Amino acid sequence: MKNYHFFATVSRMKYIHRWALMRNSRPEDLSEHSLEVAMIAHALCTIGNIRLGKTLNAERAALIAIYHDASEIITGDMPTPVKYFSDEIHAAYKDVEHLAEERLLSGLPEDIRPVYETILRGEDTPEDKLLHRYVKAADKLSALIKCIEEERAGNTEFRTAAVTTRDSLVEMSCEIPEIAIFLEEFLPSYGKTLDELLSTR
Repeated sequence: MKNYHFFATVSRMKYIHRWALMRNSRPEDLSEHSLEVAMIAHALCTIGNIRLGKTLNAERAALIAIYHDASEIITGDMPTPVKYFSDEIHAAYKDVEHLAEERLLSGLPEDIRPVYETILRGEDTPEDKLLHRYVKAADKLSALIKCIEEERAGNTEFRTAAVTTRDSLVEMSCEIPEIAIFLEEFLPSYGKTLDELLSTR
């Protein structure tokens, strides 16, 4: 019987470190980042459904988020300033990302592969395209949380990244108002001590 390597390969997300160009007070790996993005994507969709009367598939958004950076197991984390340095570099990185996804998917049996292909690459439907935008928003919120935690630890290296990331989120909130709700109601708690978090509000 043939052995398939997809899940063993995906489990290596814990070895991929993010923010490679920045001095970190605490390293962040791809595995923990993906979990946080999944939780936030689910929260954004839940906020949209309950507060704004939407019908978003929060569970699928969380699933997409779990795998949203899986290709980086092969490519490594490409720093944002490099990835978006020029249109040519961004297009080339997209090609490399696509090849990395293909390599990952080749580690699955043919009958199971289509399920994970739609998770990694998305389905060509308005709903899936919308959910990917929510995952992108969650990814940005996770980046802002990292900046806040680093600044609270006394690391000024993330100061500029915090400003640009917050500005980007404010702009995105015009399309996804759930972002503004998350920023107002949930973001202020990040960076607090455990005693502060467990005390009464």
